[in-house]
Amino acid sequence: MLFLFKKYLGAMVMPLPLILLISLVALFLLWFTRWQKTGKTVLTFSWLALVLLSLQPVADKLLLPLESVYAKAYQPDPSDINPPVDYIVVLGGGFTYNPNWAPSSNLFNNSLPRVTEGIRLYRLNPGAKMVFTGGQGENAKSSAEVAAIVAQSLGVPAEDTIALTKPMDTEQEANEVEKLIGKHSFILVTSANHMQRAITFFKQRGLNPIPGPANQLAITSSLHPWEKYLPSAYFLSHSERVWYETLGTIWQRIKPSKSSEPPQTSEHAQPVNDRQTTP
Repeated sequence: MLFLFKKYLGAMVMPLPLILLISLVALFLLWFTRWQKTGKTVLTFSWLALVLLSLQPVADKLLLPLESVYAKAYQPDPSDINPPVDYIVVLGGGFTYNPNWAPSSNLFNNSLPRVTEGIRLYRLNPGAKMVFTGGQGENAKSSAEVAAIVAQSLGVPAEDTIALTKPMDTEQEANEVEKLIGKHSFILVTSANHMQRAITFFKQRGLNPIPGPANQLAITSSLHPWEKYLPSAYFLSHSERVWYETLGTIWQRIKPSKSSEPPQTSEHAQPVNDRQTTP
């Protein structure tokens, strides 16, 4: 119940729904009350906020501090004498499941870049296993299973993929990964803007993930003028990521940590074969 409340409330206070709600209040004031000046002021500021948050210089200026800590992709150190890591852990994200689609079409938003980066790191670490996390929601398969199927479609052997199908958020993902891999070495793959919060959850479980940031979004290279100065839904989504991670960080700080729980064997880890339906 708490999880659903958090998700519904979080969705309602994202920039676009929140601005539309404020604009609706402004329209109500204009049409049905004598508070004309207040309605005009609220509508003007909500419109201005929507425009500014949809511009690349504004959106990416807000997003860059979140990504700057883990902006660079993981590259192995040639002088490192340690063996490759044992696991590549790829956190779940947006997905659906339609068996008639191309496998990669079932992953959207932040998910597909995470999986493709995970595959790159898997190829840099011979003998590693790929661990995918994420629950089922309203779909026939879980986020973890869908991601594993995509990885297999791109050449990762089925026996090297493991799906943790229980976790519904990052804290639960850290708990389930700890149960599965214990103190084995691993690279944690998630979006660059999410990495700092994710690492905090994993360290609360006594784990020491190697950051493998993916899905870097804040653009610092050159763009055409019309890409920078015309409002775009794409750059509004960058502002949304800032707000989402800000709310997540606040929640992480005020919510009691479960780091004191003893590790247990995960009952939701399973290999995934894309040629069969996994329960």
